Amino acid sequence: MAGGTWTTQNKIIPGVYIRFSSVADTGLDIGERGTVAICEPMSWGPVGQVMEVEAWANTTPFCGYDITSPNANFLRQIFLGTNRTAGANKVLLYRPSATSSAEATATLGALTATAKYVGARGNDITIIVTADADDEGSFIVSTVVDGQIVDTQTGETVEDLVANDWVTFSGTGALTASTGRALTNGADGTVQATAYTTFLQNIEPYKFDVLIYDGTDSTVQSAMISFVERLANDNGQYSQLVAANLATADSRFVINVTSGLTLADGTTLTAPQTCWWIGGAEAGCAYNESLTYAQHPEAVSVSPVLTNSQIETAIKSGQLILAGEFDAVHIVTDINSLTTYTTNIGKVFHKNRVMRLCNTIANDLYRQFSENYIGVVNNNEAGRSLFQAAIVGYLLDIQANNGIQNFEAEDVQVLPGDDIDAILVNIAIQPVDSVEKIYLAMELS
Repeated sequence: MAGGTWTTQNKIIPGVYIRFSSVADTGLDIGERGTVAICEPMSWGPVGQVMEVEAWANTTPFCGYDITSPNANFLRQIFLGTNRTAGANKVLLYRPSATSSAEATATLGALTATAKYVGARGNDITIIVTADADDEGSFIVSTVVDGQIVDTQTGETVEDLVANDWVTFSGTGALTASTGRALTNGADGTVQATAYTTFLQNIEPYKFDVLIYDGTDSTVQSAMISFVERLANDNGQYSQLVAANLATADSRFVINVTSGLTLADGTTLTAPQTCWWIGGAEAGCAYNESLTYAQHPEAVSVSPVLTNSQIETAIKSGQLILAGEFDAVHIVTDINSLTTYTTNIGKVFHKNRVMRLCNTIANDLYRQFSENYIGVVNNNEAGRSLFQAAIVGYLLDIQANNGIQNFEAEDVQVLPGDDIDAILVNIAIQPVDSVEKIYLAMELS
């Protein structure tokens, strides 16, 4: 289904086209947020495949490590959330291809064991072959990872064995006993910038709220920025990119993280790695919530530590920064990188709470109108009334949940478009923001 923004009513493909602007000062359901997309170089897992990882699920099949492992910390941070809001509920995880990557292997007589995936994680696998005391001529083949047996099989020949979640077996002939042989020569390889282009092509058909880039390549950063802006403007799919230390962004679709942090266990996260937590928190945060002053549940300090003057400069330049106070680490203000304002895209779009509201409304109207209205509802007064009633009911729900304020049914107009098959929908809404500045005046007598 086509979508995107519009300036004039000249679209060719049937679809839902949405235009946002700001001014000076059947029913529709409110969709859920919480999906993150990330291209993550890893030491295990299928290459070039979008994997759906549910929050707090067993991460071992996807990245080769339990979520408590430092090697899976990126997923843990994405799911973690803040002291008052949820993290992501799903991650669209993609492992990019890498040059010079290799599978770990081991040979035990006639048996060759090969790691299921390329990467250094395969070097943590050991194969043990022991004689079966209860069946002469048979052998027990154990696959061991990090000292734990993850698979056992019994057979007399190599051909009796089948692949498991960690290794494949090859060779012909009788099995022979071995006290244990570790797989070796597994290598992660080097991920080239072009691999991220392939990732963007693969992830485009999916729906997500936040795209995370935890690298530092300026070429990839530019490609990611262009990607989320194109999704919104051409596809009608509204999301935000969370990346770090961007030289130039100036976009309501891009959140520029410039702070790192240290966890209570001593783990340090650079600014690009802190994007894991920020990205997950932004995705899980609802349209009627703000992350201003929201705390990282496990962080104890930030880097760099900024003065008030430096914090003001960072905010004015569109940076999302962290600060430490009262033995906790919090987001100073929940903003994106937009710093250039126009008549249509005003300062109100600088707040991520407003962007979540706009993205929620745009994505909901796009999806539900596409599924239930286009090609079904008549373009006459009765049909247009159905559109209006659905939108009004939807926005009243948004208002009841403190997403907007002062909304009335008259704020939605559904008019005939320029063509016989087109309609024009005008919606006027006033977002609700969170209290961020409290001015106290005290008079003593």
